[in-house]
Amino acid sequence: MPARANHESKHETGHESNHGSRTSATSARINHPDGFTAEKVKNISSVMNALLADVFALYVKTKNFHWHMSGPHFRDYHLLLDEQGEQIFNMTDEIAERVRKIGGATIHSIGEIARLQRIHDNDQEYVDPHEMLRELHDDNMSLVVSLRAAHEVTGEAGDYATTSLIENWIDESERRAWFLFECTREEQSHNGSRK
Repeated sequence: MPARANHESKHETGHESNHGSRTSATSARINHPDGFTAEKVKNISSVMNALLADVFALYVKTKNFHWHMSGPHFRDYHLLLDEQGEQIFNMTDEIAERVRKIGGATIHSIGEIARLQRIHDNDQEYVDPHEMLRELHDDNMSLVVSLRAAHEVTGEAGDYATTSLIENWIDESERRAWFLFECTREEQSHNGSRK
């Protein structure tokens, strides 16, 4: 009888050991599902989460200006910013899911966005319509700079899927900045002709 108990004890110990090995292997696959090293996951997650915070900040500012637009070009600018806001918001899920796909953790809260964002909020009660467009133009161009920097990190890490997405986001951000610039150029030319 004692021998049987000893045999069962060894069997249970072996079972636990095998189970522990499987758990460790599973954890490793969950932590790094695409096979990136821990250092690469950390670097990519860092730049992507900073981008995600900037994109959320730009989205809220774009919607803020969309809601508070006024003046003779209200309809055109109101609709333009609504369209741009939707495009910006669509980036958020893709950015966050890329971080998760490589085994990283992404943003959890508004507070984390506030700590990471580099695009500044605008809480002013009134902003001139053309100043809104100029500010959004500058913010979109700042985002382009950050996207290009992230592109270097993901490219060096061999994360081709994220790198490809970033290239599309650069093009979209440059297009938004272009439209905003052209909208403000008319006002600039009018101001110049009055001098």
